[in-house]
Amino acid sequence: MGALKVRDGMSRLVLTVGPTHTLRQAARMMAARHIGAAVVIDPEHAGVGILTERDILNSIAAGEDPDAELAAQHRTEDLVYASPEWTLEDAAHAMVSGGFRHLVVVEGQDVAGLLSMRDIVRCWTGATSRTPEAAVTRA
Repeated sequence: MGALKVRDGMSRLVLTVGPTHTLRQAARMMAARHIGAAVVIDPEHAGVGILTERDILNSIAAGEDPDAELAAQHRTEDLVYASPEWTLEDAAHAMVSGGFRHLVVVEGQDVAGLLSMRDIVRCWTGATSRTPEAAVTRA
């Protein structure tokens, strides 16, 4: 068997939120799915962004109101996109050198999935057991 690829570890069921979702709304959706990131899709803006639990944490720590702050104000737009054909080593290297824990996986012009550092560790350790909640949110 060859090197594991991004497509082997990525989550295909990706939570998407709009730019006008509040941070509290996004946090509730992320918590309900037991995930740490959502893809922000803005129909009036080319490309996608990502909103992570760290973005929400930083906003709350700064004293901002999670019911007033919007996903559009806290998303990261300058993303490194991964191909499903990258090796997990390539993905891990991109995450470590870029200082982030999630990669949006793009195939053609479409979001194909999301890969987290946890997904990579799970693949590398051969961990196959998942909680029932994780099985619902991950393909």
